Amino acid sequence: MTETEAAGGPAHIKRRSHMINKKGRFVMFPIETISAKMLDYYVGRSDALIIDLRDAGSYNKSHVKGAVNVPYGELEGEYDFPKEKLLVFYCDRGGASMAAAREFVRRGYRTRSVIGGFAAYRGRNLVISR
Repeated sequence: MTETEAAGGPAHIKRRSHMINKKGRFVMFPIETISAKMLDYYVGRSDALIIDLRDAGSYNKSHVKGAVNVPYGELEGEYDFPKEKLLVFYCDRGGASMAAAREFVRRGYRTRSVIGGFAAYRGRNLVISR
């Protein structure tokens, strides 16, 4: 037992998108994914925040109704969202949203990542700018 554990401190070490438990084994953070079709379920909910990770130009052309635009590159800093909200991330194809969801789970948030990203979305809450 380490001094930190003996003093009642953490029994694990946090590292990027995983932790190392007391036995020295990697523990991955669980990331829940949803289909693009399920994205409509979260539109307009007061307990959820939909976050579009694409660049501002793509967001301005079209996005999911109610989504806020936070380009993926801006998440590198200590970006904070309301902890009581479920964060629903989407990007172009799903890779960046998965990475963002993993990072924010590590920070203590509840998250969802959209499989296939905006490219797969065909829902009724599409906002298109003309």
